[in-house]
Amino acid sequence: MAALGDPTRQAIVELLAGGPRAVGEIARDLPVSRPAVSQHLRVLKEAGLVTDRQDGTRRLYQLNPAGAEAVRGYLDRLWNQALVAFKDAAERDVPTHDPTHEDPTHEDPTHEDPTHEDRETR
Repeated sequence: MAALGDPTRQAIVELLAGGPRAVGEIARDLPVSRPAVSQHLRVLKEAGLVTDRQDGTRRLYQLNPAGAEAVRGYLDRLWNQALVAFKDAAERDVPTHDPTHEDPTHEDPTHEDPTHEDRETR
């Protein structure tokens, strides 16, 4: 995951999501030099996120599906943990019903009001 911590490497991964590219093609779309792109690709390759292959006189880089799946699995686990924590926190914060603290403005038809006179006893 550290390999994706750099914004330039994130941009490279986004470009490669569209398909294989050579270093020069990637560098044209980024505000960094070809040597800098090569260094970023080396980091991504070492992290298992990118693979390369020779294509004539140039080298093409592409996303490594296994690396992308590993990142997705990691993010899925984080997301699931966050959802469980949110659910637990939400359930802890839900007020429970306490009949001893009834709303005095709420009329309970079974509650007898001592100030209310029964019309038949008058």
